[in-house]
Amino acid sequence: MYLIVVKFETTPDWTERWPDLVAGFTAATRQEPGNLWFEWSRSLEEPHVFVLVEAFTDDGAGPHVSSPHFARAMEEMRPALASTPRIVSRQVEGSGWDTMGELQVD
Repeated sequence: MYLIVVKFETTPDWTERWPDLVAGFTAATRQEPGNLWFEWSRSLEEPHVFVLVEAFTDDGAGPHVSSPHFARAMEEMRPALASTPRIVSRQVEGSGWDTMGELQVD
C-alpha cells in the first residue's frame, strides 16, 4: 500500500475555514476504489498546521493524483496556504492498520 502523510500550513485567515475548504476533496477521495483511508488532524503545537494521513492500495495512488477532484483541490487549496506542503510518501507492506504491540488495551 502507499502511505502518505502531508503537512499543510494555512494562512491565519484560512485556518478555521480549512476543514470546510477540503470537505469536498475529502469526500470524493474517500469514494475512490483504491482509497484505504483519508484522515485529517490538526497539530497541537502549531494550530495553523493540518496533517493529512492517507493510504491507497498499490493500484490506487496513481488514479488519485490523476482525478479531476485532485486537480481542483490543488487549485482551491493554494490561496489558503502559507507555505508549500511537506510530504512523506512511501510504498509499504500491509493493507491497513495493525495493533500496537507496545501498548495493549484489554
